[in-house]
Amino acid sequence: MTKGNSTKITDELYAYTLAHNPPLDAVQHELVETTYAELPSVAGMQSAQEQGPLLAFLVRLTGARHIVEVGTFTGFSALSMAQALPADGMLVACDISEEWTAYGREAWKRAGVADRIDLRIAPALDTLRSMPAGPHIDMAYLDADKGNYIAYWEELVPRMRPGGLVVTDNVLFHGGVTDPLATGDAAAIRGFNDHVAADTRMDSVLLTVADGLTLSRRK
Repeated sequence: MTKGNSTKITDELYAYTLAHNPPLDAVQHELVETTYAELPSVAGMQSAQEQGPLLAFLVRLTGARHIVEVGTFTGFSALSMAQALPADGMLVACDISEEWTAYGREAWKRAGVADRIDLRIAPALDTLRSMPAGPHIDMAYLDADKGNYIAYWEELVPRMRPGGLVVTDNVLFHGGVTDPLATGDAAAIRGFNDHVAADTRMDSVLLTVADGLTLSRRK
């Protein structure tokens, strides 16, 4: 099998990519910088900078009005999506950390989108299971604890409207998914990727964006 026409992403090429994407606004940029300054040991959990404009683009492309985010951390991805929502749109953000999401709350307020984000501090499976069982979600972003990805998926998919989009982050898990002897989170992501590929309810594509991003459309 050939390697295809992939391009290795150097630091220079990454900077070029960011420069040719929609720029982060002042609130987004400050939130990214604050996360790295205040939470350096876990800042890598933040969605990559290029994912903010991409998520906003997907919100507009799908015409989403009701979004669910599983895993909010300091709120960069929620901010990016909420800014792309119409004024009557709503994003339900699921997380278990008051400390981390406090950064997001402040940023959302400064950006003027706090009224579009319903932050629920609780285990995400409890939050998802409390939602109506029928199709009503336009878009979902999954970026939480990897061991529960399949469980989150199984709660989300039946609740996605036809044509609804599930965006899943970290599906390459730093390259660990290629190891058949992988353990821990890498093994969980391997299992999740196989689960998604076999799910006939969805059309899915796995992309080499950031740490791997899968886009899945509800049939």
